[in-house]
This record gives sequence, C-alpha cells and structure tokens, in this order.
Amino acid sequence: MSTDPSRPLGPPVLNWTPPPAPEGAVLEGSFARLEPLAAEAHAAQLFDAYEGHDWLWDYMAYGPFHSAALYHRWVREVETGSDPLFYAIRDLDSGDLGGVASFLRVTPAHGTIEIGNINFAPRMQRSRAASEAIVLMMGWAFDAGYRRCEWKCDALNSPSRRAAQRLGFSYEGLFRQHLVIKGRNRDTAWFAVTDQDWPALRQAYAAWLGAENFDAEGRQVQRLSDLTRPLRAGSDPAL
Repeated sequence: MSTDPSRPLGPPVLNWTPPPAPEGAVLEGSFARLEPLAAEAHAAQLFDAYEGHDWLWDYMAYGPFHSAALYHRWVREVETGSDPLFYAIRDLDSGDLGGVASFLRVTPAHGTIEIGNINFAPRMQRSRAASEAIVLMMGWAFDAGYRRCEWKCDALNSPSRRAAQRLGFSYEGLFRQHLVIKGRNRDTAWFAVTDQDWPALRQAYAAWLGAENFDAEGRQVQRLSDLTRPLRAGSDPAL
C-alpha cells in the first residue's frame, strides 16, 4: 500500500466485523412498539388511519390506496421482504396502529443502513410514539454494529427534512435528478447519523422522552430539536 503523503488514505477500521442484517425483531419502547408488518394483523387498521388523507402519499413511490383491498394487497406484497423490511408502528398509549417505516438499502459489509418508507397517519404525527419509533430503529442499528444510519427524502418534502434534523440527522447534500417517482423528477436530500454521533444523540433522546420533560397535558418542556441541534455535523441550508 502506498505511503506517498500526496495520496492520503482513510483511517483503518480496526476489529471490523460486518453486523447482521435486520430480521424483524419486535422493537418496543415506552410509547411505541414496532411489529413486523403483516397484512392480516395490520392492513385494515392502517388503511383506516390513512383513509381520506391522500396527501400522505405525495412523496412516496406507491399509493395512495383507494380501497382496503388494494392496501391489503400491497402489504401482502411487501410483508415478506427483507430489504426493505417493513414495520407497523403501534402507539402504546392508545393501542392503535398509526404508521409504518422500514429498514432498507442494508449493506452489512460497509456497516450502512437506511430508515425510510416512513409514513405516519395524522393521528400519530407529532407524537412521542412517532419519534420514539425512529429512535428504536436507530438504536437497533447501532447496537447491532452499524457504522452509519441514513435518511433520504424528496428534496421538496420539507416536513421530512425538518424531521430528520429534529432527530439529529446531519445534512450531507443534495442528489440532483436522483430518481423518477410517479413520472416526476426527484432530487434527493441526504442525511445521516454515524456511530460516533450516536452516544450523545442517545442521551438527547433519553432526556427528551423522559417523564420530567412533559407536563400533565403531555406538552414538552424542552424541544428535541434544541437538544439535537448542537450534535449535528451539518445543517440543512433549505430550512
């Protein structure tokens, strides 16, 4: 290997062992439980949660679904997949299902994994369950040994870009003309958290989710974005 100082190399990754691929273990916290998505168990209630809100599918590669049968069929098609590996998300306070998310672009050889296909119904949006669901997925990835967890979204999807930063994902750039989705161009905004970021972010999440951070009406005392802002390596210039 070259020792020429004009050709620098990245630092060695010592004692590297590729992590396992996710296998769909149930992930449960204080407010959310993630269950491997299954048509018989989840499709009907999820369709009810999404029905009448077609805008939820604007930035997704699939949907909207205009009948319970169509949504059930879609869930049947994806429920056995390993990449993406879909979860249904349950709010433990109400017991209701309110969204889905998946692991995808799983590359154990390089220690990278993405959280995507995130779609929260209105009743779960802006809830502790929604935030904790993503935190649980991140926690699984880093506990398993992944070095990098990614978040990507349509560059025009401002709510997703804000959510990524609120959760502490660092903005890494814009991929122009990255995809064609439903016949339209998609520029993609890229965000990531690395295993070096994770310990401090984990503490921020614990502080935000703690009972003392919410009053009797469930209103937050300290915002998650205020806790994660100092921990991000890069901020989204579009926000």
